[in-house]
Amino acid sequence: MSGHSKWATTKHKKAVIDAKRGKLFAKLIKNIEVAARTGGADLDGNPTLFDAVQKAKKSSVPNKNIDSAIKRGGGLEAGGVDYETIMYEGYGPNGVAVLIECLTDNRNRAASDVRVAMTRNGGSMADPGSVSYLFNRKGVVIVPKGELTEDDVLGAVLDAGAEEVNDLGESFEVLSEATDLVAVRTALQDSGIDYDSAEANFVPTMQVELDEEGARKIFKLIDALEDSDDVQNVFANFDVSDDVMEKVDA
Repeated sequence: MSGHSKWATTKHKKAVIDAKRGKLFAKLIKNIEVAARTGGADLDGNPTLFDAVQKAKKSSVPNKNIDSAIKRGGGLEAGGVDYETIMYEGYGPNGVAVLIECLTDNRNRAASDVRVAMTRNGGSMADPGSVSYLFNRKGVVIVPKGELTEDDVLGAVLDAGAEEVNDLGESFEVLSEATDLVAVRTALQDSGIDYDSAEANFVPTMQVELDEEGARKIFKLIDALEDSDDVQNVFANFDVSDDVMEKVDA
């Protein structure tokens, strides 16, 4: 999920160690399979597959699972599923705009899951195009901070087309045009800078500031949506201050 980046990165770490680990693994494996089917099984010639594999490895998905997904997607092993990408749009509590990206082999099941999660958690579905205009497709690279400064990261990526570097606390977020994502990621690698994930995401153009109650409601909705096996990503245009975040975490 994206929207409030700091929340997203914290949530991702928690997801790896909590009970949803199996669900996270399944979604990362699905990403790899689809990337291999779309662009071929060669990591060097398929940047989307390279990034999907990198993210899975960072999340401790076993190598044998990754290799099998590449083979299934690339047609080198039986058992591949033909997934399609569907975007649903809606509004959550407090008028927060929500984009739900599904990767599914059953369109009816995906639509039903999304609709139920939205209506049970204070959300409502919206017509196609009525929410998506509030987001831009951007390249997003998450770089763990370690000993790095913002200037270190900026220096590495500026000439590659990066637009901004944001400090998320324990990591940096590098934003670029989606078409510059591979160049930015490559520039980091060339500079010897490690990164956690590199992917094209929907980034909101404006954000709704939430209080503690509003934050709890939107997080509950996003959790319900992400509980569906068909939902791959949830993007939302909310922002939560560090103070509110601390209260919610407590």
